Amino acid sequence: MINRLRSVLGLLALAIAVTVAAASCVKTTTSAGRQVDDAAIKTSVKAKLAADVKLSTLTNVEVNSTNGVVTLAGEVRDESDRVAAENVARSVDGVVRVNNNLQVKTPR
Repeated sequence: MINRLRSVLGLLALAIAVTVAAASCVKTTTSAGRQVDDAAIKTSVKAKLAADVKLSTLTNVEVNSTNGVVTLAGEVRDESDRVAAENVARSVDGVVRVNNNLQVKTPR
């Protein structure tokens, strides 16, 4: 009886150790729902940029979203395009903040 109890406790301890080890390997800090929201935000920002007649020519703009924070990166023609792209990103539902890392092309 005591040996059986020790075996059960040993297996339980092993199961707990494996569970803790597996949980510590997961590196994500966002839930699956938040990741889906970020994907939807990214898609919406890209779609709005493409739909805007003036901004539809912005092919060098990268859009990323993490926890509702949108980051814009790449090159634009002028400062007005930079500001307009940021305003478009801010207008999307779910956007918490916009990091505008867009650079204005220097004329050659």
